[in-house]
Amino acid sequence: MSDVWSKADLHIHSNHSDGLAKIPQIMEFVASQTDLKVIAITDHNTIEGALFAQSLQDLYDFEVVVGEEISSKSGHIIGLWLTEAVPPGLTAAETVAAINEQDGVAIIAHPFANRAFGPFGLEALGETINDIAFHALEVYNSSPYLMYANKLAAKAFTGGQGIAATGGSDAHVLKAIGTGCTRFRGTTAADLRLSIDNLETRAEAGRGGLSLAVRYAFQYPRIRRLQSWNWERCKATK
Repeated sequence: MSDVWSKADLHIHSNHSDGLAKIPQIMEFVASQTDLKVIAITDHNTIEGALFAQSLQDLYDFEVVVGEEISSKSGHIIGLWLTEAVPPGLTAAETVAAINEQDGVAIIAHPFANRAFGPFGLEALGETINDIAFHALEVYNSSPYLMYANKLAAKAFTGGQGIAATGGSDAHVLKAIGTGCTRFRGTTAADLRLSIDNLETRAEAGRGGLSLAVRYAFQYPRIRRLQSWNWERCKATK
C-alpha cells in the first residue's frame, strides 16, 4: 500500500458550461500553478469538456477523470469516470443508477446549498443521504459563501453513512482551481478510485480566502451570463 498521499480537485467547470476558462487554459494552470495529481472536469450536464481535457492529459504530469455535474430532480449529483453523459431531470435514484451502469462514482455535490451562489438551505438531495446509494459526499466546496453549507456537510458526514468524503473547488475561474481538494492515497486516477472505494479519502481546503471571494464577486456577472446563455445545459431541474 502506497505511503504517498496526493491531491485531486474533483469539481471544475469550463466554458463548456458556465466556467470562464477554456480546457487548454485549465490544463496549463493545473500544470504550472498547482500540485494536483488528478482533476475532474465536471461541467453541467455535459462531458464534452471533460473528454477534451482527457485527450490532452498525455501532455501533462497529472491525470483527468471524465465527470459531469448532473441536474437531478433533487439537486446536483457529480458523476465521475463516465463514458457517456447522464441526462438531467432524472430522480436522484435514477441518476445514481445511470452512473452505476457506467461503473462510475456518484458524489452528492454541495448537499446543503441550494446552488453554488444562492441562499443557504437544506436541499432536498441532502435529505436523501441515507436513502440513495451514493459513493461519496462533497464535504468541502471552496465556492465563496458556502462556509456554513460546508459545516453542515461535515456534520452530516460524521453520522457515519459509510460513504467517502471528497472536496473540490467548484471552480468557475482559473485561480479557484485547487482551492478545495480531495486527499487520496497514491498518485494516479486509479489510486484515487481505490481510495474512494476504501473510504479513505478526505476533503481539504487549499489556498484562496478573501482574494478568491473578491475575484468571484467581480466575475459573477460573467458567470451568470454564461449560465443564461447555456440555460438548458446549466439549469437545476426542480
